[in-house]
Amino acid sequence: MYPSGIPGDPSTTHLPPALLSTCMNVGTTIIKSRRSVRNFKETRVPDEVVRDALECARQAPTAMNLQPWLVGVITDRETLQKIADLADHGKFIGTAPVCFAVFGERGQKYYLEDCSAFTMQLALGLWSYGVGSCWVAGDKKPYADAVRTLLQVPATHTLVSLLPAGYPAEMATPAKKELGQISFTNRYAPP
Repeated sequence: MYPSGIPGDPSTTHLPPALLSTCMNVGTTIIKSRRSVRNFKETRVPDEVVRDALECARQAPTAMNLQPWLVGVITDRETLQKIADLADHGKFIGTAPVCFAVFGERGQKYYLEDCSAFTMQLALGLWSYGVGSCWVAGDKKPYADAVRTLLQVPATHTLVSLLPAGYPAEMATPAKKELGQISFTNRYAPP
């Protein structure tokens, strides 16, 4: 059960159980419905949505609470196109209304894990407003340093991910593996 005082603990909430269940299901619905979006409408993403999504991202789990992330919010068309030209699998960045460039502090042991959690929470925060995104790899990619230089980020940081985002013009729903194919309890046993 929940330790007393933890948010969501049914013994400490003032919400009726049916409403609490509905509120918690909103979160899982957002998570389960998120898909990668590569085709965006031209509609600008409001500053309030960007800010709230960033607030969600900065709450991400982080080893020893070091928070080794630095994020750039790119909306300039020319800069978006330059990033798209650099990224081998991100040509659609050039058509996105906004792209988030997530950098990690090189000297931190868990920067990749921390910044990956940051990126995922950013994607979910955006999706909660109907803003789709697509994670484009940055870490270990040959263009990582060129993007860092383009955005004038200090060499103390390295690119972890690019997250182009916007309202979906179209969205595919690819099949996902069944839970039994990807999980086990206690010890793995081949099917």
